[in-house]
Formats: sequence, C-alpha cells, structure tokens
Amino acid sequence: MRLQYINSIACLCLLSVLAVPTAQALDAGKLEGNQSLSHYITAVYCEDIGDIDKAIQEYRKALENDEQSSLLHLNLASAFIKKNDFPSAILELRKSIDLAPDTVEPHAILALVYTTQNETDLATQEYAFALKNAAKLEPENIEIYKNLAAIYLQQRKLKEAEGILKLIVGLAPFDEQAHFYLGSIYYDLEDYAATEKEFKAAIKLKPDYHEALNFLGYFYLEQDRNIDKAGGLIKKALSFDPENGAYVDSLGWFYFKKGKFKEALSYLEKAASFLSDPVIYEHLGDVFMKLGDRDNARLNWEKSLKLDSTQEKVKEKLLQVCQ
Repeated sequence: MRLQYINSIACLCLLSVLAVPTAQALDAGKLEGNQSLSHYITAVYCEDIGDIDKAIQEYRKALENDEQSSLLHLNLASAFIKKNDFPSAILELRKSIDLAPDTVEPHAILALVYTTQNETDLATQEYAFALKNAAKLEPENIEIYKNLAAIYLQQRKLKEAEGILKLIVGLAPFDEQAHFYLGSIYYDLEDYAATEKEFKAAIKLKPDYHEALNFLGYFYLEQDRNIDKAGGLIKKALSFDPENGAYVDSLGWFYFKKGKFKEALSYLEKAASFLSDPVIYEHLGDVFMKLGDRDNARLNWEKSLKLDSTQEKVKEKLLQVCQ
C-alpha cells in the first residue's frame, strides 16, 4: 500500500523553516512619533514579564498615534493569541497584512491561528502567501519551496506542485525528497514512466529511502510487472520500518500476486493490526475470496467501505459476493 506522505499543513514547521524575525526584532524605528515608540517599548516590556493585559493596553495606545503601523498590529495580534482571543488576533493580523501585504510573518502567524481553529482552507491559503513571499526574499531556500509544494499537493494542485518541484530539482538535483514527491505527482497524473524514473532517482540518491522503496515496490505490483523485484524492494523497506502497516500490507499483496494466499493472509492480518485502512481491508477481502471464504471476504469489503464509501470497485465486489 502506498501512503499519502504530505497530508497536513499542521505538520509544516513554517516559522522555523522561514526563520522569520519576531515582531520585537523588527525595526521599531519605523514607528511614527515618540509617543508611539514609548508605548511600544512599554508594551514589549509588559509582554516579556507576562502582563499581557497591560501590553495590550500599551499597543493600543501606540496605535492611537500610529494606526498605519503593520508592526503594531502584528504585535497586538501576538498578545491576543497569548490571551487565546483568536477573533481579535485574526482582526489585527488582517490589518497588519493590509498595511504590508508582502511581509511573511503576519501570513505565517495567521495560518497557524487558522489551523488551531480548524479552518484548514484559510490556513492553507495563508501558508501559501507566506511561502510565496518568503521565496521572493530567499530565492534559493530549498526548504521554502518544499513547503510550498506541500501546500499545492494538499490542495491537489498537481501541476503547480510539479512546477515547484522541478525548480527544486534544478536548484538541487541531488535532493532525493524532491524526486520522490515528483514521482508521487506523476503517479497521480498517471504518467507511469515518469513515476518509475523519479522513484528510481530517489532511491539511487538515498538507498535506505524506505518510503520510496515501498512506493516503487507497490507501484510494480499494481502494474503487474517486476513482481519479484517489487517483493525485494518492499522487504528492504520493511527492514528499516518493520511495524509499518502500509509496508506490511505491500508485502501481503506481493504474496497475493505470487499466488501464495495463505502467506498473503498472514501479512495482511498483521497489517490490519497496525493500521485501519480501507486498502488493507479490501486486500483481505480479495485474499479470503481466493481462499473460498466468501463470508470473510464480504465482512472485510464491508469494513473497507465503512472507511471509504467512494470505492466503486469494492462495491462491485460486494454485489458479486452477495448474489
């Protein structure tokens, strides 16, 4: 079984990757007027000692003198976040962005706030803004491009992700992860020659890249070719991560393709003990059917559909077994 390796923007350590400056580190000299600067300094001090309410008061006083300061709105938003007042934080971050739309930090923080509020689409949009702006500031920062590609992949914008990853390969041809992600894109685009090429490139660059070993092995099984080679790749992946349910499923499917159904059943049942996944239960149903156990085949296909009701092939199998 292949895994979705990019599946959550919450796992992107965006702020650390971008190494954006904190609001306090920005140029306070851009604040207008002595009164504004004085209140700003007091607010930062109050925030540092944990008096968040006083800090909010001082940031607001500073804004009375300089309401066009993106920095002040950003700092006020940060204070609101510390108070768990997310609606107020979002409002201030939006003001900060309106005043300085190309600044990285407000978009990045807003994305994190939206993530905590389970506003995935809005969070994704802000991450994309932050990463695009960061790429302008650091055009050769590979990690920024990787994160941007991850955003596009999550949005299923495969062509955009492909373009970013090709850029990465151009900047860093020995980056095995970029080749791997390109391979997964070509797989989804059904360009299977390019899929195989990119996975092979990733493995050549990193022979212990077990995600790529498993993916290429399972890819061969799906293609009904290089079956023995697929088994070797999957077994090698398992040597690095022996309790990975997806890899164990792949090995079970290898034995299914070899016609060794009892061995397949053993590994697929083990995979199901590690991971509850519709693909594993579909595979179990297929094996039980080959072994002549229609009741267990039906039971496992039903489990598969409970986890993913969109599987038309599994529905067809159930209809046939129920006739």
